[in-house]
Amino acid sequence: MFNVMLKAEIHKPVMCNEVLEYLKLSPGMIVVDGTIGCGGHSVRILEHILPGGRLIGIDRDHESLDITRRRLSKFAQAVSLIHGNFRDLDKILVMVGVNKVDVVFFDLGLSSMQLSDPERGFSFQTEGPLDMRMDRTSFIQAYDLINNLNEEEISSILWSFGQERFHNRIAHLLVTERKKAPISSTSEVANIVMRAIPRHYRFGRIHPATRTFQAIRIAVNRELEALDEGIKKAIDLLQQGGRVAVISFHSLEDRIVKINFRSARSEGKIKVITPKPLRPTSEEQIKNPSSRSARLRVAERQ
Repeated sequence: MFNVMLKAEIHKPVMCNEVLEYLKLSPGMIVVDGTIGCGGHSVRILEHILPGGRLIGIDRDHESLDITRRRLSKFAQAVSLIHGNFRDLDKILVMVGVNKVDVVFFDLGLSSMQLSDPERGFSFQTEGPLDMRMDRTSFIQAYDLINNLNEEEISSILWSFGQERFHNRIAHLLVTERKKAPISSTSEVANIVMRAIPRHYRFGRIHPATRTFQAIRIAVNRELEALDEGIKKAIDLLQQGGRVAVISFHSLEDRIVKINFRSARSEGKIKVITPKPLRPTSEEQIKNPSSRSARLRVAERQ
């Protein structure tokens, strides 16, 4: 448990100063953190909405919620922590007795704790099982997709969710190799990807397996569907003048945020506060390299 708590402390919330500035927080507000994780942003949010405020924290990961519960224990009277998916935001608010909220915030990145735990299977850098579930009570794992989908389906996932240019080659080799024995570990997948791509692409700026692992993780957790639903519901559940903010980490997520904001603006529901996404400062990118791909978009309910 000490190691888990230590990892939670090491995890740095991304663009925290920008989030606090653009959410326009004040005492008494009701705030939803739809991806509360280990509570990095929420600790700071609570400092701005108390006294009188309330934080509703949602996460799909039981382990993260357990850590956050301890981390936010001194604010317990003002915090409701819910194991769930932000795509069910409307049902969750009914459950906690809330009709409208002042702020909804989503930080879509994986936590350092999730990435560094080999048993979660999110990282190609360590040996681990092919899991990749954000919610470990859910049924489908990465193992199931890799060993049961046909070649065309795997190829489609790698292209649609990872924009992997060698999707056909990787899918073909995965299917070929699983005929010998089921593919069961992260290192097996990473090695297959390395073998599948042309030799001169194996030593680029990012690891060749990065896009494959992203694509499989997104498919396992149905992340893009959840994001599309979650943003729509967040906008509808905001008070007039309330704000929704989303930190995304790759172009597929950012595109969904942008399209939903544009659509809601055309319907007269919101004003877009950030016509172009905000990016981390160069200082933050140096101190926290995992922030480099972050994009923050903010909108206000009309």
